Amino acid sequence: MTMKKRVLSGIRATGRLHLGNYFGMVKEMIKLQENPDLEVYFMVADLHAMTTPFEPKDLKQNIREVVLDYLACGLDPKKASLFVQSQVRAHIELSYLFSTEVTISRLFHLPTYKDKLKEGGTNTLALLYYPVLMASDILLYETEMLPVGDDQKPHLEIAREIARKFNEKYGMDFPQPKQLKTTNSYIPSLTGEGKMSKSVEGSFINLTDSLKEIEAKLAKVPTDSGKGGKRIKKTKRGPVTEYFEKDGEVSRGVGALLKLVELFEGSTAKREYEKLYQSEGIRYGDLKKHLAKAIYGELEPIQKKRKELEGDMDYVDKVIEDGAGKARKIAEETLLEVKKKMGLI
Repeated sequence: MTMKKRVLSGIRATGRLHLGNYFGMVKEMIKLQENPDLEVYFMVADLHAMTTPFEPKDLKQNIREVVLDYLACGLDPKKASLFVQSQVRAHIELSYLFSTEVTISRLFHLPTYKDKLKEGGTNTLALLYYPVLMASDILLYETEMLPVGDDQKPHLEIAREIARKFNEKYGMDFPQPKQLKTTNSYIPSLTGEGKMSKSVEGSFINLTDSLKEIEAKLAKVPTDSGKGGKRIKKTKRGPVTEYFEKDGEVSRGVGALLKLVELFEGSTAKREYEKLYQSEGIRYGDLKKHLAKAIYGELEPIQKKRKELEGDMDYVDKVIEDGAGKARKIAEETLLEVKKKMGLI
């Protein structure tokens, strides 16, 4: 096992990254690459993107979009490795070997699988198999820490179960991967329901959005009269502040706006708006205007870097090639050991 602890993150290749990706994982991972005690891997999960309907030409472009966003946000190929999942064939082969120790009923009962079906997902074998492939992604690199949200914890537990089974039955020495809790792992949707997601239209702000696009998206966030109260609600992901008018009904969108205010304008600004909400009232037009400028102010340098990268795709291709080469070396060593222990070699 490597002396350094390995950290792996992966984002599905379903389009450009949004603020939920940025705060939930990318920003934290960029910080981790500066830690000399860690070996950091960024993965573009194109195989996982195929668990939902896709167009081949779009998938190919989406892979590039994610790579460009990673690099524009500050990923340094000298300090971290960036690779595309499908370019490391060991991911598929090891996942099949892992599947010999996972029952179908175990996968059927995962809440994430049921949630995807409720959202209108196609009931394919790939969708059911998703957690097994994810376990392969994690354990191929003997990953010890994974920056994932609480919604991915059931998948992480599958990886831990597989690691234990292979350690006990075949004498492997897989680590028990742990969740690396990020500061802002949950960014609410602009619709006021659930978290920001690429699969829900109107719920997200892309890192590439212009000021006008950001203003237009914020303008559609549902609000209320601007006056009401607040309360703390306990949830599985921790305490959440809810905002409500006199009838006690939760005001959709207000919490999302104030969370973004906190992220881009600071906690003091958020507290000021909360005071206004409970007294003379919030002027949402002014709030959204100031917030749009603050968001664009942080995204503008990222967008500038992205344009530079788009003008040097040979460099981008080299980064992908080098990252895949490094990932393959480690992955194939792990796969070879598993195959030996299982009696295939």
